[in-house]
Amino acid sequence: MSIAKAYHITVTGRVQGVGFRPFVSRLAHHYQLTGWVRNRSSLVELWIEGNTHELEAFAVDLLALAPPLARPNPLQISQKPCLHYLDFRIEESIQAQSTHGYVPPDYYVCQDCLLEMRSPEQRRYRYPFINCTQCGPRYSIIERLPYDRCNTTMQNFPLCAACKDEYANPLDRRYHAQPLACPDCGPTLSFVSKERTASCTVEHSLAACIASLQQGLIIAVKGIGGYHLLCDATDTAVIARLRERKHRPVKPFAVLMPSLGALGTDFIERYVQLTYAEQVCLTSPIRPIVLLNKRSDFMLPENIAPNMNELGVFLPYSPVHYLITEAFAKPLIATSANISNEPVCISATEVEAQLSDVADAFLHHNRPILHQADDSIFRSIAGKMRPLRLARGSAPIEHQMSFAFKCPMLAVGADGKNTIALGVDERIIISPHIGQLGSLRSQQVFEDCINDLQRMYEITPELIICDAHPDYFSTLWAHRQGLPVQQVWHHHAHASALMGEHHEHGTAIVFAWDGTGYGEDGSAWGGETLLGEIGKWRRVGSIKPFYLLGGNQASREPWRTAASVSWAQGIDWQTCPIDLSLLHSIWQQKINCPLSSSVGRLFDAAAALTGVCHYAHFEGQAAMQFEAIAQPTEEIIALPLRNNSAGVWISDWGDLISYLNNQSLSPSTRSSVFHASLVAMLVDQAQLLRKTCAVHKVGLTGGVFQNRLLTEQVVAKLTCMGFEVLLHEVIPSNDGGISFGQLIDANASQK
Repeated sequence: MSIAKAYHITVTGRVQGVGFRPFVSRLAHHYQLTGWVRNRSSLVELWIEGNTHELEAFAVDLLALAPPLARPNPLQISQKPCLHYLDFRIEESIQAQSTHGYVPPDYYVCQDCLLEMRSPEQRRYRYPFINCTQCGPRYSIIERLPYDRCNTTMQNFPLCAACKDEYANPLDRRYHAQPLACPDCGPTLSFVSKERTASCTVEHSLAACIASLQQGLIIAVKGIGGYHLLCDATDTAVIARLRERKHRPVKPFAVLMPSLGALGTDFIERYVQLTYAEQVCLTSPIRPIVLLNKRSDFMLPENIAPNMNELGVFLPYSPVHYLITEAFAKPLIATSANISNEPVCISATEVEAQLSDVADAFLHHNRPILHQADDSIFRSIAGKMRPLRLARGSAPIEHQMSFAFKCPMLAVGADGKNTIALGVDERIIISPHIGQLGSLRSQQVFEDCINDLQRMYEITPELIICDAHPDYFSTLWAHRQGLPVQQVWHHHAHASALMGEHHEHGTAIVFAWDGTGYGEDGSAWGGETLLGEIGKWRRVGSIKPFYLLGGNQASREPWRTAASVSWAQGIDWQTCPIDLSLLHSIWQQKINCPLSSSVGRLFDAAAALTGVCHYAHFEGQAAMQFEAIAQPTEEIIALPLRNNSAGVWISDWGDLISYLNNQSLSPSTRSSVFHASLVAMLVDQAQLLRKTCAVHKVGLTGGVFQNRLLTEQVVAKLTCMGFEVLLHEVIPSNDGGISFGQLIDANASQK
């Protein structure tokens, strides 16, 4: 016979902001159990009483049937004496010091809410802030944990009687849905044009927005994590106008497509090719921008993504996006509403002040955004969807590690593609993408993000980890905080991020290829081969160093690196668009010509030598356009490999320069052979190191390995030779993963 008993259960992980307490309540009622459930700081705590059989079934289903967005960790269960509760209820949350916090990311609108929003008989018909426990804003509106309405920006919107009934009904899908709202008590839209005419009702504001888009205007629209600039993606003239106003001459724009068909991707497939993996990624709860190959009969204006064979595409994720795209029924440019290289704008005051010369009108809403979150970006590489940027929908992102941190730590990342990360107990929490730290506003967002995450997760760092670059803003900031600081070499952080993501602790060969990173000899590294393990890396390979004419200017003007590598080979670059006569003597005297071993800059040189890109208007432009014209080939230029005086194997790219200067060959041919030659160069180093070190595991990290053609050829060749190849799967290979790697590397090297 079953005996009555009680369980005290605590659940950590992603269990707040996902409808977990209402789920627990429904499950308890199903098994006729009594007790209570509540949020406790940042975990869920429950007391459950009943017969043994029902309690055991309840505990199993608590994990097996958890809400789709929940990610609970294993239950912590202790048996207790019965207190003989008469019913089951959701109790008020209590605040307590905890390091188990989980801040949920913002979620896309679920199908149940979409159906309701489209139903004229429903009271939330066409309401642009509809949500339930399985969808809607989270991270962007949370001030502190526990995740309760009073701790979010929704505290400013008291619930009406009808919403209160839903909120209190255990059988309703809005039971304890914290962003709960309706037209009577929730946020609303307002439309403001340049002439300061305003519409302050939902329908009038939406109608004005749609009409303006149809007239070829540019509208700043407030979403979940910030504003987008929207305009007609079929109109060449308005796209050109947006480029002129935003001072963004060639950087590709993302395109927001209407959701059509059973899976929502029928409209998208009119313009781009779509694999199953890409379709799954597009329609996932993250709703990211996905880079997709254009169809051969691509029907959108070329000036959306000039000289690119891919298009960044995403589906609506908020109710207001659905309402706009369904009414407009055409593709829309949807680019971040920001000043170049700054975080996205999040308030009406901010966007109108900064972008009054860009947007013709503004579609605002009055639900405050506390934390900006740009769109996440993914690309299919080597058979899997790889993150290029983790932000709205995917961050903050949490990783459970196989080790415990020796003390709470804060890692402040790099100055490009910045993220910050917190390490505590066995957890790493990574912030959403912050971006370049080159402006005062970016730096303020960086500091705000650090303060916000520390407050929400209730973590007080005792050690700060930063890059070794002495002039990084993040490095200088770290040293001003009055806490112990530990520096991690840039490429060591890349390597440790990759190994840490895969929970690898053995010896590996890691190729860390990127645009630039401060090296151990003070030069600009970026083509490095590291041998070792987390916290114990040594440089065993690289490429022949070259001088960067003009220093940092070379990253924006690829012709400078092209001239430098040509001169290094004794070649007079005849097709250079710049008069090089005076610059040659500057290069000879090495005035403002720092030494570099960057594969990223070598890509820039190749793009310039073939006439593909002489000036880069955005980071990675030269390499992206150069990849776009390449095709797989077996033809290579064999590159010598020698051991230098420090015992480092150096690949000499010199013979590639005369080949790239060969004007009788098409740019596509030269690009294809360049890619194949770098693949062969990497494989040569890997084979040699395997012979001397007996290591079979190879990792690929750094921004260069966002290049699909290069990476897929490397993986194919190394795999055929019996190597185990590791690529990033959940952390970006670019500098967005540096903060993660800094924490892992620093902790491993702690005494």
